[in-house]
Amino acid sequence: MKRLIILLCSFSSIVFSQPLDKKFTAFINPFIGAGGHGHTFPGATRPFSMVQLSPDTRIDGSWDGCSGYHFSDSLIYGFSHTHLSGTGVSDYGDIAFMPKLVTKPSEIPSLSMDFTTVFSHKNEKASAGYYSVDLENGVKVELSSTQRVGIQKYTAKSKGFLWIKLDLKHRDFLLNGRINLINKRSLNGLRVSKAWAKNQKVYYHTEISKPYIENYIFKDSSGQHRLILGYMVKAGESILIKTGISSVDEAGALANLNAEMPHWDFERVKFESEEVWEDKMSKINIYTPNDTLKNNFYTALYHCMIHPSVLNDVTGKYRGRDGQVHAIDWDGDYYTVFSLWDTYRALHPLFNIT
Repeated sequence: MKRLIILLCSFSSIVFSQPLDKKFTAFINPFIGAGGHGHTFPGATRPFSMVQLSPDTRIDGSWDGCSGYHFSDSLIYGFSHTHLSGTGVSDYGDIAFMPKLVTKPSEIPSLSMDFTTVFSHKNEKASAGYYSVDLENGVKVELSSTQRVGIQKYTAKSKGFLWIKLDLKHRDFLLNGRINLINKRSLNGLRVSKAWAKNQKVYYHTEISKPYIENYIFKDSSGQHRLILGYMVKAGESILIKTGISSVDEAGALANLNAEMPHWDFERVKFESEEVWEDKMSKINIYTPNDTLKNNFYTALYHCMIHPSVLNDVTGKYRGRDGQVHAIDWDGDYYTVFSLWDTYRALHPLFNIT
């Protein structure tokens, strides 16, 4: 592996060793850039991966909400599987889930059922490949991911009835939605939306660790667009949700899920995500006594490696810009989210070096 060594000089001293008791990933702060005009998100992702699983606090398509998240906000609308980082145009926010805990199922789910909940930054945590938040509706949410699969962990703080919503009519304009209940623990479908991309197709396959006891599907002229599932839960009980996505079809989403996350071990996914990021961060070793400089540098390097994003499934198939399905015929991957107008000057030369 190629590595760069950079000396960052201060007026007082230069330290010629990286602390052995601290990983490179310890200096990554995913909240950097999530306020102001930074347009970044704090959620879980891996280098150049198809999945960016993160909370959405902005669903209005506003400029400062391009990434779906802004640090000045106090409401979360859902946790979706795709996000743009650092762009100046809003898009993504596909396949959004949201939990809600109630003491008893007194309210019959409807389109007007409100899942939006308050949160505090004091109850948020984010690191390379991991995000968590304690929602004020009584659920702790934890997120992690592989390259093409997201995993969510919803933990109930008290005994009650847990509603889980899948919302395809989330953020950008829904052209067509499809929700298929395969059994009480599996579902799949399609989301076709319009924003920066005019006809974006995201197929998904979801598996849930516990069978539901109630289900409600809502549809309109755009198709099936909302699913609400109900569960009885004990205090401290967790429900896990795994979702594979694909640009090709539901079978591709399932193939991605089976290949990358055939198990239900959330801690394993979290650990492996950190290890992947550690390997990437170790490509450049900086020497400075200033931890703030290290935080800024490694977080910037981390943000450099979110896009471009892998588009092909584990099968090698992908949907091209012509809308047709193709298959790679080389040893590598096919990528999307190239913003060459912004990145050809510095980012891609950096990739060539590292």
